[in-house]
Amino acid sequence: MILGPKITDLSPVYIRSAPETAILVRESVICIPAKTGKLATFAITIFTYYFKINNMKRVILPVILLFLFVQAFAQNSIEEEIKTLSKQKWQWMADKNADTLAHLFHDKSMFVHMGGSWGKIQELNVIKSGGIHYKKAEVYSVIINIIGNTAILLNDIDLMAVVGGNEVTNPFMVTEVYVNENGKWKMGSLTFSKLSRPVKMK
Repeated sequence: MILGPKITDLSPVYIRSAPETAILVRESVICIPAKTGKLATFAITIFTYYFKINNMKRVILPVILLFLFVQAFAQNSIEEEIKTLSKQKWQWMADKNADTLAHLFHDKSMFVHMGGSWGKIQELNVIKSGGIHYKKAEVYSVIINIIGNTAILLNDIDLMAVVGGNEVTNPFMVTEVYVNENGKWKMGSLTFSKLSRPVKMK
C-alpha cells in the first residue's frame, strides 16, 4: 500500500469499489493500492495538499475525483495485464509449452475450433502431440471488456498453424474469456470464428 502524508482535521471515511480499486481515508492517512504506481502517488500529493488548505466540506469533490481517477487507472491496468497475458499465451502455444498453459487454462475451460470443441485436457494433449501446432498468430486488433471478475477479449488475427501435417493460414476473430480467481487470471474459454476477409499475413 502507498501511505500519504499526515492530514489534520479529517474524519474517518471509507470508499471501496473493488479489490483492485480501493481508497481508504482513515485516521489522517490515505491508503490506495500500490499497483496504481507513480500516477497514484502524484494524485495523493495533490489530494493531501487540498486537505491542508480546505475544510472537510470543501474537499468532498476532490475525494470523489480521486476515487474515479484511481478506478479508471486500475481498469486500464487490468486491461493491459489481460493483453499481455493473451500475447504470452500465443507464444506458449507456438512453443508447445503445455505445462505453462496448464496453469493458465481453468480446469473447466472450453475450446472451440473449426473441427470441434473440447475441454482443457484434450486441448493440452492436442498442443503437446502437435495435432494442432499454433505456429504464429499475427494480431491486428484487440478489444477488451471487463465485467466484474471476468474479462472478454476479442482478437482479430491471422493464424498460421499446422493441422494434420498441413500448414494453413486463416483469418479469425478469436474470443478469449478470462476469470479472476484468488487474484489470478485463468482462461475460461477460447473460440476461433473464421472471418470472410482475406489473409493479411505475408
